[in-house]
Amino acid sequence: MKRVLLTGAAGFVGAVLARRLLRDGHEVHVLLKSSSNSWRIDGLQDLRRHEVDLRDEERLKTLAETLRPEVIFHLAAHGAYSYQTDPDGIIQTNFLGTWNLLKATARVDYEVFVNAGSSSEYGFKDFAMRETDLLEPNSYYAVAKCAQTLVCQHFAHAERRPVNTLRLFSAFGPYEEPTRLIPTIVRRCLANQPLELVSRDIARDFVYVEDVVDAFLCIEQLARLSGEIINIGTGVQSTVGDVVQTVRGYTGSSSECRWGAMPARIWDAKTWVADCSKSVRVLGWRPRTTLEAGLRGTVDWIRSQEEAPSARV
Repeated sequence: MKRVLLTGAAGFVGAVLARRLLRDGHEVHVLLKSSSNSWRIDGLQDLRRHEVDLRDEERLKTLAETLRPEVIFHLAAHGAYSYQTDPDGIIQTNFLGTWNLLKATARVDYEVFVNAGSSSEYGFKDFAMRETDLLEPNSYYAVAKCAQTLVCQHFAHAERRPVNTLRLFSAFGPYEEPTRLIPTIVRRCLANQPLELVSRDIARDFVYVEDVVDAFLCIEQLARLSGEIINIGTGVQSTVGDVVQTVRGYTGSSSECRWGAMPARIWDAKTWVADCSKSVRVLGWRPRTTLEAGLRGTVDWIRSQEEAPSARV
């Protein structure tokens, strides 16, 4: 059993990670802002909650020295959703919040500190993205995530600490934000409602959330590393058209597809895929879930929530 400190537990990947950690018998402490929407974790009785903002350096330091965590998972983020557009909030949470957490835990003899990065750090590429590629961020969020990853890497090297970044591609699955692409497609297909979509050729490297959590839990492998950045994707590019076709087939939906009815977003691209060779080499990790299997699991979970909305956890 490990004493774990987790930020971002109210979010999508963080909530799934929190569940797995509890199921595996770990002592899990989560940091939550007072304004956090915690519906994903409200039913987890064994979760030890601490109300603290990452921008509160002194409160963070006091808490870290009291808890003395053995493993730190840093998944808190701001700006990943289209409605989170405030540059100050994005930079203060992602960059300054990360720096505060690194400083607050500097005197803690933790086994590993795992930071959650983002594929948005790369910007647009016309090839599979590798960890050594030039970073070309095209939004405040992407810039802040770049800075977050780089300060973690520099801190690891300068202080000789086991701080590493998992650069996540497009995670999906149960507990994903209901307004995001795949949950929206699933719900509208289940209701046989029309789908208003961007171009069917927009692509992503969709990786199932349980596989992402498997990567975070490569604790022994990550603890032997320092300052590493590792892509967590599938190495397989799928389009919005692939997702819609699979979900419509599995649900038997008659939803009409209105391609191009939604304007393209700044992050939409026709090439977006990870080179995952490093994750195999240094972690022994590779995804186990195909897009089809992950979408079936997502459909089944959303269907169960619609049938029993009070049983969200």
